[in-house]
Amino acid sequence: MSTFDLVIIGGGPAGYTGAIRASQLGLKVAVVEKRGTLGGTCLNVGCIPSKALLESSEHYAMAAHGDFAQHGVKMAKVELDLKAMMDRRVKIVKGLTDGIQFLMKKNKVTVFDGMGALKGKSGDGFAVSVKLKDGKTEELVGKKIMLATGSVPSELPFAKFDGKKVISSTEALELDQVPKKLLVIGGGVIGLELGSVWQRLGSEVTVIEYAPMICGATDQGIAKQLLKILEKQGMKFSLSTKVSAVEASSSGVTVKAEAADGAKVEFKGDLVLVAAGRRPYSEGLGLETVGLKVDNRGVMPIDDHFQTAVPGIYAVGDLVRGPMLAHKAEEEGVAVAEILAGKPGHVNYETVPSVIYTWPEVASVGATEEQLKTQGKAYKVGAFPFIANGRARALGATDGQVKILADEKTDRVLGVHIIGPRASEIISEAVVAMEFSASSEDIARSFHGHPTLSEVIREAALAVDKRARQG
Repeated sequence: MSTFDLVIIGGGPAGYTGAIRASQLGLKVAVVEKRGTLGGTCLNVGCIPSKALLESSEHYAMAAHGDFAQHGVKMAKVELDLKAMMDRRVKIVKGLTDGIQFLMKKNKVTVFDGMGALKGKSGDGFAVSVKLKDGKTEELVGKKIMLATGSVPSELPFAKFDGKKVISSTEALELDQVPKKLLVIGGGVIGLELGSVWQRLGSEVTVIEYAPMICGATDQGIAKQLLKILEKQGMKFSLSTKVSAVEASSSGVTVKAEAADGAKVEFKGDLVLVAAGRRPYSEGLGLETVGLKVDNRGVMPIDDHFQTAVPGIYAVGDLVRGPMLAHKAEEEGVAVAEILAGKPGHVNYETVPSVIYTWPEVASVGATEEQLKTQGKAYKVGAFPFIANGRARALGATDGQVKILADEKTDRVLGVHIIGPRASEIISEAVVAMEFSASSEDIARSFHGHPTLSEVIREAALAVDKRARQG
């Protein structure tokens, strides 16, 4: 029986990043991962493969629909090689998972390939049983435990996943042919991103959303702009629509629903992607052996230092409160490692950015206008469009804008919301600004290279004080 300073159950972004940091700080660390490859949902069947397909499908769409012609690049015939596109996705994922495996060895982290479960107290630590892939069992002891088991797609009671006609995001990344008609239940990040992939490749995509607007908690002004742009691209939407049943047969699927006015409606397609969110994964962890419980949403309660109700056991990532985002999970994993090493590990949840990788992209950090109004906080707004930006015009990507919300009295930046080209990249400036409690004036007076997309952030900051220069 091997003993470690820290045993981490789960090898996703929180687990492997926390393991590396803990090892750097001198702890003896083990990671238990049941998937067979490290990286978690994000790297294996989430963030990375979806972005690979989004990038490839965008290139195909630009070539197929003549967007390259405006750059003087004409193509007589464009063909889709879906297998090559999928092979590229697999190659990217493998390269990254292999890289993480190398980092584990480099940092002297011991990796156990199997399903880990708590088995109660053991001396001054906790026993962990690992059911290995070969059927054998390995027994470990962790003086401290970090639970980093992530999340899984949420099933609907009337739409159970069958992996063929009723699919989750996992299967939507692995289709071997383009469906003629794809139905998507859920107008959030996953539904819009994967819907975009298959719409670009030729599928007729209909998004069915219960709420009156897409994008959930995203700033509603930005969400409305995205809706119009996606509709212009060809994606169809049925908002304020409550799904009541999904019927699958060999010929396709039928989604039965109720519209906002009470009328019964039906949608027919080849497949239905259920993208109704994700739920924390805690099955089979042996929580009962140490007296741990999750709440009615499946979330593990923790204190301000990520410790559960059982001293010595910590939980992070999708298993705990907060947004289910890989970068949030990474910072929590690192924070726990630093706390265990006697350092002040901390995560600033007010500056966690979120991104929707449609085209154009949507990226946000901080409060939305709706949240500020609910809080009764007085604020100023500065907005600037990409169409007035030289780099955006050169790229031929002028849809969207940057919106900055600043405190009316102090001018401190409260939120930044972007819809536009490469919003995922330029949001980082706003994150750093908010981390240092910057004002819109600070951003407005900071140099921005010309011509760059990031100049739109400066112009939006200038617009807070009604002095934008390029509009």
